[in-house]
Amino acid sequence: MNADMPVRLELEPMSGDEFVVRRAELVEDYAQDLASSRGFDGEHARKSSQELIDGLLPQGAATPGMLLFTGTAGGERVGWVWLALPRAPERPDTAWVFNVYIDAGHRGRGYGRAMMLAAESELVRRGVPRLGLNVFGDNTPAIRLYESLGFTVTSQQMAKPLPTG
Repeated sequence: MNADMPVRLELEPMSGDEFVVRRAELVEDYAQDLASSRGFDGEHARKSSQELIDGLLPQGAATPGMLLFTGTAGGERVGWVWLALPRAPERPDTAWVFNVYIDAGHRGRGYGRAMMLAAESELVRRGVPRLGLNVFGDNTPAIRLYESLGFTVTSQQMAKPLPTG
């Protein structure tokens, strides 16, 4: 793939069957993030991850106000994105990126950027004026991508481990 050529990616609404597979991956990935960033033990991280995802997506890919898309390039699935549409009063003018996932065999080839740009285009088409996201502080590749796309820090959480005993 030529680095100077923009990656062409299309978004398709995620099917219910694909959601079942992607949800399982998401639960595990988010549980790992909770364990590494917040120090949760494995079972607590997994349970917290399941509860959060099930609470946000009670109807799966058909949950009102949530958009789940599969990204395809040349007819092949390369990953997916989960967006939340603006909702008052929490975020009346801001859509939110809940997850961007590029499948392992497709990483490092520009699909993350293409997925974010396709998501932005979808939101612009829907008249959404602003897009926000959270990113774990140790996810340097994602932070670099988001900064290169024009995202700026609007809030920041910090933590410090304290000695025990």
